[in-house]
Amino acid sequence: MPTSTPHSSFTTLLASWLTHVRQWLEALPTPDFLWPQFLWLLLVLPVLVLLYVWMLGRKRKLAVQYASLSLVREAMGKGPGWRRHLPPLLMLLALAAMLLAAARPVAVIALPMQQQTIMLAIDVSASMRATDVQPNRMVAAQQAAKSFIAELPRRVRVGIVAFAGSAQVAQLPTQSREDLEKAIDGFQLQRGTATGNGIVMALATLFPNSGIEMSALGADRNALRGTLSLDESRQANRPGAAPPPPVAPGSYGSAAIVMLTDGQRTTGVDPLEAAQIAADRGVRVYTVGVGTRDGDTIGFEGWSMRVKLDEDTLKAIAAKTQAEYFYAGTAADLKHIYDTLSSRLSVEKHETEISALFALVAAALALAASLLSLWWFNRVG
Repeated sequence: MPTSTPHSSFTTLLASWLTHVRQWLEALPTPDFLWPQFLWLLLVLPVLVLLYVWMLGRKRKLAVQYASLSLVREAMGKGPGWRRHLPPLLMLLALAAMLLAAARPVAVIALPMQQQTIMLAIDVSASMRATDVQPNRMVAAQQAAKSFIAELPRRVRVGIVAFAGSAQVAQLPTQSREDLEKAIDGFQLQRGTATGNGIVMALATLFPNSGIEMSALGADRNALRGTLSLDESRQANRPGAAPPPPVAPGSYGSAAIVMLTDGQRTTGVDPLEAAQIAADRGVRVYTVGVGTRDGDTIGFEGWSMRVKLDEDTLKAIAAKTQAEYFYAGTAADLKHIYDTLSSRLSVEKHETEISALFALVAAALALAASLLSLWWFNRVG
């Protein structure tokens, strides 16, 4: 009967391990390399495999010199079998991981954002008095905003813009959750809904020195300008100020705007024009529609009006800035949306060098090879 040789045993084991390694690597993101020229060193690996196989064959030839191999086997007892090949295989894989680390691989992975600012633009117009979302749109929005802020990592700064007939900064970007909650509790309902002004005010807060020209936005310039501080007004209207060149929509990863509103604009800047300014700066504007699609009738101090959610505008704003629109028909929906946004906005995909990961794998494989060799054969290597 044909018997297996050390050569065939090792080849089968090596093929099996390489198959598993290939499947594992295929499941990982394909990395690029900063120093790809070092990958040529991987050609050393098959040379080492051939050298190891040659050494096994040489030992086999020396064993043949004995008159009876059966007597030798009986004298030596049961051999180590496949275990003799495992430490060299692990060492080979460790060397491969070290060579890959030397090529400085990079991969796109999700990491927590280190310097992010989120601007909450919240509608405080009279239409938020509607009770189609219990207890009413405003209270539900306040509660959801607090939950959203509480879920964010502490390192994320949050600013708040309140808008109705005009827009104002209720809280400059800060990491203090207590200050943010006080600002949210201090909302006062007002007449008018200047959705576009809310977006522009959030942008002016994110980029105070960028030269956002309020006069170029047309309608209701004075109402918007009156909410700016003196320094910001001077910066926005300084002579010779020019807006920065447009960038790809959604490409600015250090800030985002989350706008919560019923979407019915009655005054102020065109919200789609404001969304275009945000898109030109790469800032995403996530929109959250508050209220039922059928709307509600509200009354106050002798007047009444029908308020209905303007989803088309909110969807267009989100689409223009490469963001998303969320519908909140109930208070529970609103809280769920904010929880979803907090998890999405707290991480960002970055191209990151992962050489340390490969080096760690190499060290673990080399340590395993040494320990197994010491345990089984009382030697290292």
